[in-house]
Amino acid sequence: MKAITAFYMQGCPYCANARKAIEELYVENPKYKDIPLTWHDDATAAELYKTHPYNYVPCMWFDTDLQYEAKPGETYDQTKAFIKAVFDKAL
Repeated sequence: MKAITAFYMQGCPYCANARKAIEELYVENPKYKDIPLTWHDDATAAELYKTHPYNYVPCMWFDTDLQYEAKPGETYDQTKAFIKAVFDKAL
């Protein structure tokens, strides 16, 4: 199982969608709860940004391999589908 490193920003609507989607995905597939997921606040993650560069949040990584990065205009359903794909790869 792969661990996920994720970045978010306070007040970001896409990040709020990601959190909501993750909670729904946990209900839909309880195995997803076993995936190690560590969130980092963009405002305090300057050191990590050196090895995990991104333009948008939320974003998710396996080690230093970017798996998902939100895009402007992304819908909730798209966010959920992208996160599900990351979770499936992590399993």
